[in-house]
Amino acid sequence: MARNIKRKTSQRNENRWAVITVVLVALSMAFVLRNQVNALKEKQAAYQERIETLTSQVEAESRRSEQLEQYRIYVQTKQYIEKVAKEKLGLVKPDEILLKPEQ
Repeated sequence: MARNIKRKTSQRNENRWAVITVVLVALSMAFVLRNQVNALKEKQAAYQERIETLTSQVEAESRRSEQLEQYRIYVQTKQYIEKVAKEKLGLVKPDEILLKPEQ
């Protein structure tokens, strides 16, 4: 009988250690999982911020592209050509009179 009691006590101790070990493993896994979730949330926030930044850059470049297209069309007009000819080349139309201030 003494052996039976020792055996039961020994089995109970082994069972307790097994339960304690399982609980510790589960807690450590929960801790690791929580850390991984936090790391993923930080990455997601960084990626979301990057997406917003890139979206605003795309919108800015789209507006700039529209402005450049309008400028390209303007550069091909007769009005622009005459303006450049007057400002940079000093040309005048045949019916225009050029007045220069005295120096």
